[in-house]
Amino acid sequence: MNKLRQFKRPHLLIVGCGDVGMRLLPLVRQRFRVFALTSSSERCAELRRAGAVPIVANLDQPATLKRLAGLAQYVVHMAPPQADGQLDLRTRRLAQLLPSGGRVVYVSTSGVYGDCAGELVTETRPVAPRNARAQRRVDAERVLRDWAVRSGAQLAILRVPGIYAAERLPIKRLEQGTPALLPSDDVYTNHIHADDLARIVALALFRARPGRVYHAVDGCHLKMGDYFDTVADAFGMPRPPRLARADLQAQVSPMLLSFMSESRRLDDRRLRQELGARLHHPDIGAAVAAMALAQ
Repeated sequence: MNKLRQFKRPHLLIVGCGDVGMRLLPLVRQRFRVFALTSSSERCAELRRAGAVPIVANLDQPATLKRLAGLAQYVVHMAPPQADGQLDLRTRRLAQLLPSGGRVVYVSTSGVYGDCAGELVTETRPVAPRNARAQRRVDAERVLRDWAVRSGAQLAILRVPGIYAAERLPIKRLEQGTPALLPSDDVYTNHIHADDLARIVALALFRARPGRVYHAVDGCHLKMGDYFDTVADAFGMPRPPRLARADLQAQVSPMLLSFMSESRRLDDRRLRQELGARLHHPDIGAAVAAMALAQ
């Protein structure tokens, strides 16, 4: 009987079942028969233990994806684009296999907005990506919107900022003494705890309005240097040195500099009012302090 109920449950496919996907599985495995796409056969046992049916395939190898066609009416797409180019070829391949009339939650990035000079950003703000990494995300969003319109499916897009958790803090950066910007040059940054992001994804599967964009964010408006100081203080580490932007450019990688060149504050009202999200970690300072005490 248990096996019969299992097969009667709706099917959910998680594409990109990494850290956040593993946190999502306990929230959905009672409601769905969950399939998890992995490119590594070595992860199959881990995924089975977590309650998912592993599907070994690779978004970079189209011939391996045939089994995905029509597999699930619900899809959570968390796989990042490939590392180069302006088009997200992985999402383009996946979109060809998605079911008509289904429901998809796509986990995108707040980087699609580019630099907003510290302004408060709502989901209706036009995208303005400043690098190829963000442009690929914009492409993925457009591809999925087009697919949803053609197929009559329901799509929700979650734009996600920096994800943190106990094992996802900038400890190594602090140990290396990587500098941060002077307060006068610093940028606003946004965060979400990995557990809260998993909960938001689960809520979006049932509560998101069709075609809607949501900011998956905790609502704390910290500048980047203040975030590093918060982590340093909690773990008893030296705060990073502060430099002017002109001096910092010679000491950090181009990718890190790109993150330190975009300033925005993400509005979280739609997340709270429409999805009814109640975060377990609404205050990043309190969350980081608790992580330090738990060590």
